Amino acid sequence: MSAHTTELVVFVVLFLIVSGMGFVAARWRRPNDLASLNEWGLGGRSFGSWITWFLVGGDLYTAYTFVAVPALVFSSGALGFYALPYTVVVYPLVFLVLARMWSVSHVHGFVTPADFVRARFGSPTLALVIAITGLVATMPYIALQLVGIEAVLKAMGITGHLPIIIAFAILAAYTYQSGLRAPALIAFVKDSLIYIVILAAVIYIPAQLGGWDSIFDAAKAKFDATPNPNDGIALTAANQLQYITLAFGSALALFLYPHSLTGVLASKNRNVIKRNMSALPAYSFLLGLIALLGFMAIAAGTKPVTTDGKADTNTIVPVLFDQMFPDWFAGVAYAAVGIGALVPAAIMSIAAANLFTRNIYREYINKDATDAQEANVSKLVSLVVKVGAVLCILLLDPQFSIDLQLIGGVIILQTLPSVALGLYTRWFHKGGLIAGWAAGLAAGMWMLYLIPNPANGKQHFGGSAFGLQNLGFDTTMTIYAGFLALAVNLVVAVIGTLIFRAAKVADGEDATRRGDYFADEGDPDVKDLDLAGSH
Repeated sequence: MSAHTTELVVFVVLFLIVSGMGFVAARWRRPNDLASLNEWGLGGRSFGSWITWFLVGGDLYTAYTFVAVPALVFSSGALGFYALPYTVVVYPLVFLVLARMWSVSHVHGFVTPADFVRARFGSPTLALVIAITGLVATMPYIALQLVGIEAVLKAMGITGHLPIIIAFAILAAYTYQSGLRAPALIAFVKDSLIYIVILAAVIYIPAQLGGWDSIFDAAKAKFDATPNPNDGIALTAANQLQYITLAFGSALALFLYPHSLTGVLASKNRNVIKRNMSALPAYSFLLGLIALLGFMAIAAGTKPVTTDGKADTNTIVPVLFDQMFPDWFAGVAYAAVGIGALVPAAIMSIAAANLFTRNIYREYINKDATDAQEANVSKLVSLVVKVGAVLCILLLDPQFSIDLQLIGGVIILQTLPSVALGLYTRWFHKGGLIAGWAAGLAAGMWMLYLIPNPANGKQHFGGSAFGLQNLGFDTTMTIYAGFLALAVNLVVAVIGTLIFRAAKVADGEDATRRGDYFADEGDPDVKDLDLAGSH
């Protein structure tokens, strides 16, 4: 550890500065009263274009992204670049959807996607399954932020879980006090550090390694020498379908996560969202540069940290930084990754707490809860969620947490018919949507169960690439399990809706009609929004 003293000092100083900002955030843009979900959980719905850009960007591009994407490129090659088209495609897909969701939430006071589903389909049961789905999918995502911090600590020679517990205790304290304002303020520092580090890396490291030709030649030589037919610097016939469906399915899933919507609902108007959907692809450019770090690590001969005889590929980027950068700048890079865990972890815990408070506590435990009671419950639940995330790391193999995140993507996709399609059509029957959700989840879990991972000896839940031979096709091609599960969901939802309508089973009442709005009809933020016309 003595060899990493400078790195550790820089890391700790920057981490403490940012943590101090988290506590100060309670006074930043402070309202008269923080005791409501609108203020504590959504920052008063008052964030403009710049704050929203940093907040949403910091929310979506997490610490795990900065270590996992290049680690996947390091081990598999071209397949790891799926994250690039996925983050390019997502913004046009959600451009209109999110603006519409903001408008409905603005006029009705919705805080969570389950709030919208409850009002749109008049079904507490459907809202409950959407809320639980969001909670289950979010928990491993929070835990994975710890994997990012752990990778940095391992690279500095620090083992044990105490530093992670301390880091998350500080995070829990300032999130409890400041709510969404804390990650919004910290995001400025986090993203600035990330941009500085990555831009420096893609200029300095290739210059040290003989240029990009040498880097790609080294990567090609490595993959040509491996027995795996599906790795390489180019896609193969067997994994092209997996690449396409994984990118598209991940794009569909991204803004279904509760924490993604939380950042959007904190915006002050629709134009802020539209501008951000146009500007956020700048992060995709950064992500492409981050992915290339995997090839740089191959050319540099970087070896991951080994713990108990197991190589942790998540440490590839931190070890590369340690190997190539001066100690002081490596410390800055480590701080960028570590701080990169704080912003999304805070937003995720707030989003999960809001789901519990609005769609479980208020719906089933205390229907007459005041704003202050809701805020207090959310604060406490946000602490519980963080404790749960820490326990995931303490009690489970971190690799299993990564697998849980893959499962989380398949799970959250099953909310698409209710949340995204529900914004545009009321045709689906609530019973059909619940049936589709259940069928999609069952199909997704079945497919994930059948996926092995020979690299680590797992027979089940070894990834998200489902072999089409399991469906009787004579091919080695694979497809993203979440994509097929969503297809099953939609088919069952359509059939179920037709059956319920034929049987004349009563549907829930739609409370999102324009006549129910309490906003001024001339409000430009709800202009041209007429959900009643989409029956």
